[in-house]
This record gives sequence, structure tokens and C-alpha cells, in this order.
Amino acid sequence: MSPYSQAVRTAQAYYNSDDAENFYSRLWGGEDIHIGLYQSKAEAVVDASHRTVEHMCALLGDALDGATVLDIGGGYGGSARHIARRHNAEVVSLNLSEVQNARARRKNAERGLDDRVTVVDGDFENIPFDDGHFDIVWSQDAMLHSGNRQRVLDEVARVLKPGGTFIFTDPMQADDCPDGVLQPVLDRIQLDTMGSPGFYTQALEQRGFSRRDFEDHTRQIPCHYARIHDTLVEREDELRDSAISRAYIDNMKKGLQHWVDAGEAGRLAWGIMVFDKR
Repeated sequence: MSPYSQAVRTAQAYYNSDDAENFYSRLWGGEDIHIGLYQSKAEAVVDASHRTVEHMCALLGDALDGATVLDIGGGYGGSARHIARRHNAEVVSLNLSEVQNARARRKNAERGLDDRVTVVDGDFENIPFDDGHFDIVWSQDAMLHSGNRQRVLDEVARVLKPGGTFIFTDPMQADDCPDGVLQPVLDRIQLDTMGSPGFYTQALEQRGFSRRDFEDHTRQIPCHYARIHDTLVEREDELRDSAISRAYIDNMKKGLQHWVDAGEAGRLAWGIMVFDKR
């Protein structure tokens, strides 16, 4: 019996699939697989995605230097490697996909970062570290995959030191989003709910955090998913030749359009949230 919840097992199976691995490693470059900060609608996905990492680091500043950092839902480990290399930090990338983690470990070795970045197979609903272990917990567009976000936040609060910082992004529903309108998006991610800025603020304040910042970049949601959609269309023949099934590509195009439509309708929210543990 898997120790993971149903929602986590669903995400794990998806990201371990050959289709997903070939799609994310090729279209995103196998480094950063999260929403980007675009300076133009034509900008490359890889560049915009990496800009998000750089900007989040800039928001934390010197606090990253020499810190112990946990990235929950670390994907291919791109953020962990950047933090370790630029800030001499000790970083753990906790991620549920063994396929992604194998690629992350290879990249760590190739770049001489084995001693500073540790990749751990696991999930953020049961973080395998002691209380108060980390200075900073970091997450990018991962918590939406949990069916129990309250549990994720309990775990974040537990493993952070007093005075530590939680910085994250997550695709969310807008605080004023009407009921029922996000069903196409929810069906795409196989979940019943999404978080919201208000949810995260209230839930973290209840756990002894103070919100330092919510840097609202909601306009990046339709921009990002439209850019992914257009890049997929442009490279469709090449990606099909990379053993990505026609069904996966067709479903991905439909799913991406749902994100674009919901974003343009003002139903979604996204940005960088920074909370300090009191």
C-alpha cells in the first residue's frame, strides 16, 4: 500500500508517465517546470520560468546565503541547484516523481552540486525531516496537487525554524471566484478544489505566520499557459517524434486552453507569497 494520499498518487503517476516526462523535459528543458515571469508574450518558456526563480531569490536576499532550504515539489531540481550555486545554501528537493528525481540527481552530479543539493523521494503531506530543521521552505506551483493543503501547511510549519520563511507560488482560484466555473480546470488537474490567496493567508496566520508579501502576478497565468500552448503547437511534430502520444498532446492543448480562458476571465490568481514564522 502506498503511503501517499490519493491526490498525491494521481500526481505521481502523471509525472512518472513517459508522456509527461518527454513533454516537460523537452518543452521546458528539464530544469524549471513552473509558471514564468514573462517580459513579452513571445518570450521563451525556459527563460521566463527561470526568471521566476531569480526573482524569488531576490525577494529573500541575504537570508538565502548559507541557509538550509527545503523545496517541496522540487520537480527537476532547477530551483534547488540555482539556490545552492548562487547562495552556497544546503538545499533539499523533496519530490514525488522518481522519474524526475533521477534526472535531477544526474544534473546535480553533472554540475558538481551533489554535496549541496539532496534529492529526496517523498511528498509534502508527510515531510521526512525533524521539527525546526530548515531556515526556508520554498515551493513553486506544487501545492495545488494536494488534496489536503491544510496538512501540507501543518508540515511546513513543523519543519521550519522559528523566524524561518515560507516562500511559494501556486496556481489559485481568485478570492471572488464563483462556485462551479473552474470545473474544466479542476478536471484537468483531477482535483476538487484549488487554494486562493485568502485561504493561504488565513491558514498560515492560524499556524503562527505573518504575511510579508503577496506580489500579485495574476496576469502571468494566461500569458504562461498561452505560451506553452503555442510552443506545443509549433513543436507538435517534433514532440510526437519524441514518443509523446497523440492523445496526450491533444489533451494537453485542450487543458492549456482551459487555463488561458479561466485566467482571462479573472477566475484565477497567481503570484509570489512570502510568510515569516513567528
